[in-house]
Amino acid sequence: MVLPNRKSSKVRKSLEQARLTKKKQINDPLLGSTQGIIEKSFRKDLFDPKVLRKYQEEYALSKPYRHAVIQELIDDSLLRKVRCEIRENVHFTPKETDIYKIHQSGDLANLDGLDDAALSKLPSLLKLRDALYSPAFRKYVATITNSGELSGRKTDMAINVYTPGCHLLCHDDVIGSRRVSYILYLTDPDIPWQDEWGGALRLYPTSTFEGEDGEITKTPSPGFSKIIPPAWNQLSFFAVQPGESFHDVEEVYHAGDKKQEDNEGGRVRMAISGWYHIPQFGEEGYVEGEEGRLTEKSSLVQLQGKADQYDFPHEELRPVESSLKKREQGGLEAHHLDFLLKYMAPTYLTPDTIDQIAEHFTEECSVTLDGLLSKKFAARIRGYIEKQEASKLPSTSPAAEKGPWKVARPPHKHRFLYLQQSPSTNSSSNHDTTELNPIQELVEVFLPSPEFRWWLEFTTNLLIENHSILARRFRRGQDYALATSHEGNPRLELCLGLTPTLGWGNDEDVDEDEEDEADPTPDSSSGTTNGTANANAKGKARAKAKARASTPPPEEADDVGGHEVYMAGDEDGDVSDAAVYKTSADTEDDNVLFASPPAWNKLSIVLRDSGVLKFVKYVSRSAPGDRWDVVGVFGVESGEDEDEEEVGGAQVIPREQPARSAGRRSRRDDDEEEEEEETDVEDASQRQPNGATEVGSSFEMKSVGASQVTLESSDGGDEFHGFPESEDSDSD
Repeated sequence: MVLPNRKSSKVRKSLEQARLTKKKQINDPLLGSTQGIIEKSFRKDLFDPKVLRKYQEEYALSKPYRHAVIQELIDDSLLRKVRCEIRENVHFTPKETDIYKIHQSGDLANLDGLDDAALSKLPSLLKLRDALYSPAFRKYVATITNSGELSGRKTDMAINVYTPGCHLLCHDDVIGSRRVSYILYLTDPDIPWQDEWGGALRLYPTSTFEGEDGEITKTPSPGFSKIIPPAWNQLSFFAVQPGESFHDVEEVYHAGDKKQEDNEGGRVRMAISGWYHIPQFGEEGYVEGEEGRLTEKSSLVQLQGKADQYDFPHEELRPVESSLKKREQGGLEAHHLDFLLKYMAPTYLTPDTIDQIAEHFTEECSVTLDGLLSKKFAARIRGYIEKQEASKLPSTSPAAEKGPWKVARPPHKHRFLYLQQSPSTNSSSNHDTTELNPIQELVEVFLPSPEFRWWLEFTTNLLIENHSILARRFRRGQDYALATSHEGNPRLELCLGLTPTLGWGNDEDVDEDEEDEADPTPDSSSGTTNGTANANAKGKARAKAKARASTPPPEEADDVGGHEVYMAGDEDGDVSDAAVYKTSADTEDDNVLFASPPAWNKLSIVLRDSGVLKFVKYVSRSAPGDRWDVVGVFGVESGEDEDEEEVGGAQVIPREQPARSAGRRSRRDDDEEEEEEETDVEDASQRQPNGATEVGSSFEMKSVGASQVTLESSDGGDEFHGFPESEDSDSD
C-alpha cells in the first residue's frame, strides 16, 4: 500500500471528509436529500413510478425465467468517465478455469481500502459503485424482482473484460448469500456492439423431474432459449434461483483478421458484474441461519447429489469375465492376434513392445502411444470424420439427436455429442460390422472385445473387472466437460484421440499416415518415436512407450481449448477450488497431473485415483475443427491387501502423496525428475468469476506502476493491455 505524502495532508483530509459525508448520505435513509443525490447518477426518468411499473410487468412475463433488461441505466457522462478511469487506471488479471476464461479486477468493495493517491484516480467508479448499492436503487431492484430486502453492507462486484476467446460456461450463480445477479455493460459507447461478435448473456430453460421419493429436481436443457447481446449502459439482472437461473456468457469471437478487429475496437466486452446479497447481521430484513440454508441449495452441491440420475450419458460399467486363466497361459493366441491386427498397428502386439509399455506404465501410472490404430483402419476413421465435419450440423439439440449421436447434458456439467455402446452389445469379437460406421465399430467391437482387454491387462499388469466405452465429439463454439471426480477404487481410463485437424498446440506430432509402419525412422536422439514403432539394427520391430505429462497449450491469442486435463483435487474432496490451471502469477505448486490436446490416432492410458479431477476445456469457435475421441473406463480388481497399495499387482500410491498418485507425475526419485514449469494454482472460489470474496480471501490493494490500480490478491502477472488507443480520451 502506498503511504500518503505528508505534504498533501490537507488534500487528504478534504478527500476523507468528502468520503465520510457521502457515505453518511448514502447509508442514512432519513436524509431527505439522499435520493436526489443518488438519482443524479442514473438517467432522469428511471425512478418515475410509470417506468418502474413497466419493468415490473416485463420482469413478470419474461422467460425462460424472470429477468429484466434496463437500457441507458446510468447518466451517460458519468458512465463514460467510469470507463475512462478503468481503461487508464485499473489492473486486470487473466484467469482461466474449466468453466471460464476472463480478465478480471478485484472486488470493488476494496475501493474503500485504497490509499488516497489510488482512490483519486477512480472517483467516478466509486460514485457508480455507491449508486448501485444505495438504498434507493436496491429498493428499485427489489421491487422489480420481488426478492425481498437486499444488503447495502455486503457489496460484491468486479470489472470483467472478455477479449476474443473469453467465455463463461453454464451455471446458476447459486453461491452463499447471493439474491440478485446483475451485469452492467461498459462496451465501447462509440462503436456499437454487434451480435455476431458473441459475448451475449444466454439464459437456459429447465426441465423438471420428480424422483421416486417425490423430490423435485430441475436441470437445464442443453440449449439456451434467450439471448441478451451486450450494449453500452445496459443493465441485465435476475433473481438467483437454485436449479433454475442457469445462464452462460457466449464466447467473444475473433474477427477475420487483426486489422478488422482493431477497426471494431478490439471486440472488448467490458462490464461490471456482481450480486446483491441477503441482508447481513444488523441490517433490516436479516434472518438468522438463512445463508446456511441457501448454501445447501447451491448448484455445486447438486453436482454431487441425486441430480446425477438425470445426467446423460450414464456411465454403465459392464462386468466382464476374469482373464486370470488367460494370463496364466502365457499370452495371446494366434486367432486373438488376427482379430487385433484388424485394428491395431502390429508393432504394439509384439512381446517386447508390450513389456516396454508395461514397464513404463508401472513406473508412471500413465502412458501415451502414438499411432495405435492400423493404417488401414485409421484411414477409414479419418474418411468418416472428415465427411462428418464437412456436413453442417443441426443447430438444435433435438435435431442433432435424430441420428445415432446424442447430446450430453445437463450443460452445467457437460455438453458434447456422444455415441455409447448399445445395451445389447456383448463382449464377443464375433460381431457383425457391416452396418456399423468405423466409430461405432470401435465402440461396439474393438474396445469392448476380450482380445483388447487382454492386451490392456498385459500392458498395465492389472486385472479388469468391468468397462464402459463412449465416443465423443466436441463441437467448435459449443462443447466442453467440466471438472468431475469419481469415488471408490482407482481405475484405468483410456482416451483414443481421433482429431484429424492440426493447430491444437501439438503440431510437432507426426501424422502416422505419413510414416511407414513397417520401417519407421527412429528418433536420432533417443532411439524412440514417442510410442510409434522403430526398427533396430537387427531389423527387429520395437516400440518404446513414452509417458507424457504434457501441459495444456500456452496462454496465447490462438489458444483454442479442447485439451483434456487431469488435476489434483482438494484433499478434502471439495471442488470449490477445482480446475484453476491458468493464472497470471507463478507459484511453486503444479496441480496439473496429465494433459493432452486433441490429437490424431493417439492412445493415452491413465490410472486415476478417486478425487483426481478431469475436464475437457471448452472448444473455441476459432478451433481448426471439432475434437473427436473415444474414451473408456475400465474398473480394475483391488489387491488382496489395500494397505500394501496394490491394485491388480501394480502399485498405486494414495492421494496423500501427490507426486506418486495414480495419474500423476513420475514416481522416480526427485533427483531424477526434470525441471518443469510450474502452473499457478489459485482458489476458483466455487469456480465462478468474482467468487473469491465468498471464501474470505483478503485482496491486497496497491498501485501498479505509475498509473494502474489493482484490487487483486496477486501482485505479479500479466496486465491487460488490450484497449485500443483513443483519439479523444475525454469522450471515452
